[in-house]
Amino acid sequence: MDMDLRKIKILQAIISDYISTAEPVGSRTIAKKYDLGISSATIRNEMSDLEDMGYLEQPHSSAGRKPSDKGYRLYVDKIMEVSTLSYEDQVFIKNQLLDSALVEVDKLIKQSLSILSDLTKLTCIAKGPSVSKWSIKSIQLMSVNKNEVLLIIITNSGIIKHNLIRLSKGLENEKIIKLNNILNARLKNLSIEQINLKVINLLRNDLRGYEDLFDEIIPSLYESLTEEDSSEVYMEGTSNIFNYPEYNDIKKAKDFLSLLDDKDKIGEILKNDENVTIKIGNENGLDSAKNCSIITAHYSIGGKPLGSIGVIGPTRMPYSKILSIMSKVVSEIDENIGRNYLDDR
Repeated sequence: MDMDLRKIKILQAIISDYISTAEPVGSRTIAKKYDLGISSATIRNEMSDLEDMGYLEQPHSSAGRKPSDKGYRLYVDKIMEVSTLSYEDQVFIKNQLLDSALVEVDKLIKQSLSILSDLTKLTCIAKGPSVSKWSIKSIQLMSVNKNEVLLIIITNSGIIKHNLIRLSKGLENEKIIKLNNILNARLKNLSIEQINLKVINLLRNDLRGYEDLFDEIIPSLYESLTEEDSSEVYMEGTSNIFNYPEYNDIKKAKDFLSLLDDKDKIGEILKNDENVTIKIGNENGLDSAKNCSIITAHYSIGGKPLGSIGVIGPTRMPYSKILSIMSKVVSEIDENIGRNYLDDR
């Protein structure tokens, strides 16, 4: 059976109604509420065809039908148009992030999640930026006592790492200033991937006579800038899902709570190779997420993805509205990161 325009309009009407009401939709409802110019009997026949095609499901003990995962997928990919975010919501998002005077990216992401949760009324998740994706903004040695210095590494994310280094001989302030200049000249603006053998050998030559310092600095840099798996997972609005009637079902509620409780699974959900992904129901590949849709998007610096932010909700979530909200939030995150951590490089 072909998916003709009439079937598409009926499917769109059913999805729109079901998103709003969470109630299975009957042919009479579609005939009354949506001006499709066809009779209830014709709509009923078309709905039966759509069910045979796998786009609709008929719940037990109900005369109405609801969209299947396949129906939502067709809607998201081919039918839906992303709505325009209201001017008020655009201003709210921008002002909330500007007013926060956020210096560190993890705080920016937490605030963004709070905004996203407020506007979508759903559970929002994010993974903080991986340190390995950042470059060195500055390196400083500070004297602690005669034979100890503090190595302070500041990345262009605002993240600060520090290690205590013990030396065989003391360093005077003038030598510390000189060493700081050498370290910054060689390492500033480099990511861990760029600190290759050539850079290390040049630094070794520059630090001739300070071999014990060199031997401590390189491992400290690698330790500080390769914490790929230590990126934190953040959540907001974890209880929002219970405002949706489908989660009055105790099994669905338990599955959802089990999903949120597993940070490894959330971390996997937030890994994606595309700018925006929408996974619906069983597409998530997790039993605990089979009744959920999950939308994720990258946030970036200079076009380079740093981490992901996402929304989890029932499969009947208002996809169009949520995509418009997420798009604006991610745009503001990218702008904030670029303004604070890229412009002054």
